Formats: sequence, C-alpha cells, structure tokens
Amino acid sequence: MNSNIDVDTVDGFGKEWSRFDQSAVDPSELNSEFERYFKVFPWNELPPEATGFDLGCGSGRWARFVSERVGNLHCVDASDAALQVAQKNLSDRQNVEFHRASVDSIPLPDESMDFGYSLGVLHHVPDTGEALKSCVEKLKIGAPFLVYLYYAFDDRPPWFRAAWRASDVFRKGISRLPFGAKKIVTDLIAATIYFPAAKTSALLEKTGMNVSGIPLSTYRKHSYYTMRTDSLDRFGTALEQRFTRIEITKMMERAGLTNIQFSDGEPYWCAVGYKA
Repeated sequence: MNSNIDVDTVDGFGKEWSRFDQSAVDPSELNSEFERYFKVFPWNELPPEATGFDLGCGSGRWARFVSERVGNLHCVDASDAALQVAQKNLSDRQNVEFHRASVDSIPLPDESMDFGYSLGVLHHVPDTGEALKSCVEKLKIGAPFLVYLYYAFDDRPPWFRAAWRASDVFRKGISRLPFGAKKIVTDLIAATIYFPAAKTSALLEKTGMNVSGIPLSTYRKHSYYTMRTDSLDRFGTALEQRFTRIEITKMMERAGLTNIQFSDGEPYWCAVGYKA
C-alpha cells in the first residue's frame, strides 16, 4: 500500500497535463527552461549510454531533452493520465520506458541508475524527505541526483513573503474547487495577474531596471500558455510545501547525498548531489 502519496494531488496533475500537454509551447521556450533547471547537472560526468530516471515526469517536457543525451530514461509518474500524455509526447523516442508508480514504489532495482532527477514534484508529496531517500536508493554510488523544490522565499524581503502568504490563502480555497471551476479561476489569475506583472517587468527591464525582485517577473520571458499552466499548477494544487536552502541541504544529506551544489539563479531551489 502506498503511503507517501496524496491521491487528490496526483489526480489534479493528471488533469492538468491532459489539458496543458505542452504541445502549444515553442520548443525554444521549453529548451530555455530546461537549461535553467539543469544548469548545475553534471552531464560530462555521466558514463556513456547512461541510464537514469525522471521521477514525476508529468507531460514529459524535460524527458524530451534528457533522452537526447543519455542511453536510456525511465519516466515514472503516479498519474496514469499524465503518463499517457508523456507517452504521446515522447512517442518518437525509442530509449524511454514508462512506469506508473508513486515515489515510494519506484519499480527499478536499488543502486541501478547512473542518474536521476525530480523537478517540481517532491514538494507535492506528504513526506519530501522520505521521497528523496526513495529516489536516492535507486542510484549507483557516486551517481548524481537533481531536484527542484519550491523555495520558502528565504532570500526575499519581508514584504515579498507577506504577499506570498496572502496569495496562499487564495490557493487553499481555489484548490478545493472542482477541476472545471478551478481552471476558470486560474485562467483568470493568469490573465489579470501573471500577464500584466510579466509585461510590466519586461517594460521596466528595458529601461535598465533590475526586475528580479518583482513578483512574477520571471514570466516576462514566458508565453501566456506557460502562465496559464503555472497558474493552475500554483493555485490548483492543495498539497504544497516550501523549503529553505538550509532545509533542502539537510534533507539531501539525510537521503544519502553529498557534494551538494545549488544553482545560483532561478528557479529556486535547484540542487544536485551525489550518492555517497
């Protein structure tokens, strides 16, 4: 029986990826995001024809880029609906296998993988620390694991954190709505908050202003499709946890990772460690 899984969250993401399957996103935008997430990943240290896994593959948007660089890739997701989207998006990739499983039942032998990664997933499970341990168990000694976890705004001023707390009140209410209503509301948020904030940040940046401290400024280089996707992701998910850099470091160390390195840019926090 699976224990480290929130069924409603899994169901919600399955519906999200079915609705936003990423087919409408410009490949150059996805590639740019991929490079940001994998900035600290040690590609040059992987063995030839490396085999690894993507935990919580969702639509397969990152697996598309990873599969081009490795021998074999295992895409794991707890949602059957999400896996169907990933299989469709990656139908031209012969080196990708798909597994419907939660993080505490990854169907891969322990100490068998040359690398692994999980981006934007483990903060949506009940016990993030235990989920990290489950992932690390699958790695060979010395193999790298890349993780992206929502940050707790530990590098932001008090007013920024206060603004987030206010928005989180709305998230807790919106995430309880039926999916249809949830999508309408989050689309409205994308149109009235994400889009104006992103465009304002883009205009201010052109004047020479540093806009990195403005909420949602990271979306100034994103498509409206991505804003709608992320609005649903952010406000439509009931189970969300956030961690400071120190907390993430401790969790990774307890999971058996060492030589931990954090990316120095957004998205925060992306970190890579090696199985001890």
